[in-house]
Amino acid sequence: MAVPVAFFALFFAYPVTAIVGRGLKAEGSWQFGRIGEVLSRPDILDVLWFTTWQALASTALTLLIALPGAYVFARFDFPGKQVLRAVVTVPFVLPTVVVGTAFLALLGRGGLLDELWGVRLDTTVWAILLAHVFFNYAVVVRTVGGLWSQLDPRQEEAARVLGAGRFAAFRRVTLPALAPAVAAAALMVFLFTFTSFGVVQILGGPAYSTLEVEIYRQTAQLLDLPTAAVLTLVQFAAVGGILAVHAATVRRRERALKLVDPAQTSRRPRGAGQWALLGGVLLTALLLILLPLGVLVERSLDGADGPGGYGFRYYEALQSVGAGGSSTFLVPPLEAVGNSLRYALVATLIALVIGGLAAAALTRRAGRLVRGFDALLMLPLGVSAVTVGFGFLITLDKPPLDLRTSWILVPLAQALVGVPFVVRTMLPVLRAVDDRLREAAAVLGASPLRAWREVDLPLVRRAVLVAAGFAFAVSLGEFGATVFIARPDNPTLPVAVARLLGRSGELNYGQAMALSTILMLVCAVSLLLLERIRTDRSGEF
Repeated sequence: MAVPVAFFALFFAYPVTAIVGRGLKAEGSWQFGRIGEVLSRPDILDVLWFTTWQALASTALTLLIALPGAYVFARFDFPGKQVLRAVVTVPFVLPTVVVGTAFLALLGRGGLLDELWGVRLDTTVWAILLAHVFFNYAVVVRTVGGLWSQLDPRQEEAARVLGAGRFAAFRRVTLPALAPAVAAAALMVFLFTFTSFGVVQILGGPAYSTLEVEIYRQTAQLLDLPTAAVLTLVQFAAVGGILAVHAATVRRRERALKLVDPAQTSRRPRGAGQWALLGGVLLTALLLILLPLGVLVERSLDGADGPGGYGFRYYEALQSVGAGGSSTFLVPPLEAVGNSLRYALVATLIALVIGGLAAAALTRRAGRLVRGFDALLMLPLGVSAVTVGFGFLITLDKPPLDLRTSWILVPLAQALVGVPFVVRTMLPVLRAVDDRLREAAAVLGASPLRAWREVDLPLVRRAVLVAAGFAFAVSLGEFGATVFIARPDNPTLPVAVARLLGRSGELNYGQAMALSTILMLVCAVSLLLLERIRTDRSGEF
């Protein structure tokens, strides 16, 4: 456990603490009065209110739309089910910049709705809410659907035999069993939407700002570190509370239920009602998930001369610096593809080492300290990535850790986001390994490291591949911290997309669509490969 603790202390706790210290310290003393001053400002209260209510609305809307999908994947068996499962999961691994760009192509000026009916939803809260549902649909489907598929349907059938109606049987038997999973999924959706950055920044415009967007604005644009530090503490406290409640719901789910093989619970739809439900879920997937991605691809190809023509002009423009008179980049934007792949591969390796060691330690130890460490590993998913990125710049700039000009800074920041996915993927598999195998290895003289290499690793090899895939996908799309630390001559794909969207002109917009399409395809291919190799579909995401 020493290596993961040292890694998080040095590259997470230290930068975040340094940022907060700079904001709340003056002449060597803490100025806690600044907290009250900042939180009493009307503009900050508006940000807090919007952050909270949009997260609640996004969570409610996601549950409303995704729960029927969870039921369909849990109880129905139909052709193309595994492909559809992978398709609905693609948005979750997409960078938020790509999600924002896809919905901008659908709902923004010159987008599909604007061309067909003159309707624009960008710079409205509806665009933000729909993008959040798009992004988090898979969280509900896989978390709730994974558990639902393992609930014995005979319990509900027994209740109906005893006279309960269909709804009463569901309410009294199935719903209580599903409640912890629904609560866990809702909490994760709330967490992701509460800390939303890229989606709100691209689709919301200046009228809407979440805590994460406001931290970025106060840090990068206004250089108001005291306000940014207070908002970071508020977000940190909120995220800590959410993760604590989430951990309690997960423990409750693990202790309370007796599960069956999912293969025993799924069957082909029967009757017009079930076929209509399946059709509705398929239509939802088409309109909510495939349509935005399809429009994104279409807009990236809409670069030929003449009305209605398609071509690769935007992709070709990515190969040159200053195409169309733009000085957005010091290098051709296409180089961002190679940069992102290299950074993501290194970040994946780091995340596998740190996350693998952490998962192994959590498997073999118990107690409050271990549970606290488990919660700590999840914090990078909710704590301001903007704060972490800016903290890297002001803390890792002196020997022996003068990394401010080093390329390794970007993979380190990306690995912080990848580690939680590695731990969450490997932990259930490691806990399933029989302790007697490890004890037998120890009796035969194997060291703990060799026992892990000879016993655990062969059993969890597939889980390691899945963890690597998730870590690679999320590292590839990390934006909040990377936007601060990526050098102008080595931009990543999300940073390049954001820069292009931030400049006017048709060519810049088209290149942003082209880069977003490339990033989407890489993430989608990674996800499809994961679906082919993963074996555990028990509800752990």
